[in-house]
Amino acid sequence: MAKIIINKSHYFHNLQTITNHIGDKNKIAVVLKDNAYGHGLLEIAKLANEFGIKSAVVRNVEEAKKIETLFEQILILADSNLESYSHTFHIAINGFEDIKRLPEKTNVHLKVDTGMHRNGFLLEELEEAIHGLLEKKLILTGVFTHFRSADELSCEFFWQRSVFIQAKNLVESICEKLFLPIPKFHCANSSALFRFKNYNFDMARIGIAQYGYLDTNPIFDNPELKPVMSLWANKIVTRELKKNQKVGYSGKFVADENIKISTYDVGYGDGFLRLNGDKQYYTPKGYRVLGKVSMDNISVDSIEDEICIFDDVKELAKIHNTISYEITTTLNPNLPKEVR
Repeated sequence: MAKIIINKSHYFHNLQTITNHIGDKNKIAVVLKDNAYGHGLLEIAKLANEFGIKSAVVRNVEEAKKIETLFEQILILADSNLESYSHTFHIAINGFEDIKRLPEKTNVHLKVDTGMHRNGFLLEELEEAIHGLLEKKLILTGVFTHFRSADELSCEFFWQRSVFIQAKNLVESICEKLFLPIPKFHCANSSALFRFKNYNFDMARIGIAQYGYLDTNPIFDNPELKPVMSLWANKIVTRELKKNQKVGYSGKFVADENIKISTYDVGYGDGFLRLNGDKQYYTPKGYRVLGKVSMDNISVDSIEDEICIFDDVKELAKIHNTISYEITTTLNPNLPKEVR
């Protein structure tokens, strides 16, 4: 059966690289949403815990419950349906509707809209929002924003950062006036963090960088990261393909000589995105994927019993005209995972 292998030493290398840049691993919150970007929620959470990371970010309460015992703080980004209180959980407040839904004494992080215009409060809404938290007896523990183009060569990163600094000053002033504790402030994702020479906020939300990728403009001084995931498949059968015979749906691949090929037990049903036969993909050992990818298998010009399909998704991302995130998060969560 096809499987994912998680490289522990690569993961720890990436976390150490991030720690060296930020200066304190206690400032790191690992983003584990959507099955840890396809790497396995529990597998990555346990490794992060072993490294000494104390904070995590997830998509919903269901994910948070699975890793509750591994972290001191878990920020839940998109789920305000909190059935039971946990001192570990901190809920992102994306709008006034969220304030109305949450039970008393819930820890919350207010999201500030600094220019992405997706979720969050505008500067002029912050005071009303904080008063709303007080009325509902919610506990303000954090304030954050998200950069819309930190990975691009754009001045937007700088003006969003400037708006967030304004928000920070405003929230601190409101909290002092209302005798509330000053919350933690955080704004950096992976790309943004490495654009800060000195990151002086309380926390950074590190997603794709921990997994070994940083899809930023090459002009930036990007760190040396190592991909954590590799995808492996086992041979189903080997056969000889005669010259001019075709293989797979639509017969996209035509043999120009007699060759031995094998089918392997991975396909788009496992999240290995479909190659239409017009684009060429070669495995790390140089084996060519032949023709179209099927739901449960692929044909490859290899006779090995087990092959590595990829150990770095950047080339696949180029072929599919997408980003590394999409390649990894598309993988079927039921694929077995091994940590080595």
